[in-house]
Amino acid sequence: MRNMSSSSSSILELIESRNSVTRYDPSRGVSDATLAELVRLATLAPSAYHLQNWKFVAVRSAEAKARLMAAAYGQPQVQEAAATFIVVGRLAAHEQLPRALQPALERGVMPAAVIERWVAAANEAHPGDPQLQRDEAVRSASLAAMTLMLAAQGMGLATGAMGGFDAQQVIQEFGLEAQDVPVMLVTLGHARDGNWSQKPRKPLQEVLAFA
Repeated sequence: MRNMSSSSSSILELIESRNSVTRYDPSRGVSDATLAELVRLATLAPSAYHLQNWKFVAVRSAEAKARLMAAAYGQPQVQEAAATFIVVGRLAAHEQLPRALQPALERGVMPAAVIERWVAAANEAHPGDPQLQRDEAVRSASLAAMTLMLAAQGMGLATGAMGGFDAQQVIQEFGLEAQDVPVMLVTLGHARDGNWSQKPRKPLQEVLAFA
């Protein structure tokens, strides 16, 4: 048995107990305050240069759920879940990097010289490389989404990540901007009976190499 603190043990238990849910109890909601706290926790995820190139749309009204369900090919969990987050990655994030890093400067977390180097490096690499911008948007949004799902698990809530949706329809229906990339949907709520337990994973020797 590994020696670990209670906090690290709790984190491991959350990871090992999380499963993807598609069946929710539609009679049980989640408050806006809880949705906001989940996003706050999600934004503690890492991002390159501390770009924080993500955005979240919490879809929780019946009318908005209907529009999102249509964009998600009619998958019923969008309607049954208390809410579904549209997790968005943002392009051209280098343009707002000085503003994103300003709080770190004001709080003495980062020196001005380092911030200037980061801004210069981002402005050199990102403007002429749309693929890099998209890669970073997807990476950042995915890290934030996983953080949100683990935070939800810690609150006793269930989640399910969804990639099956029409991105252009989501953009149009929810007024996303030109630099917004819908990366995934994350359904959230209280699980009901009928969900699968956590599915077995591939053997470790198939996915791990040492170099």
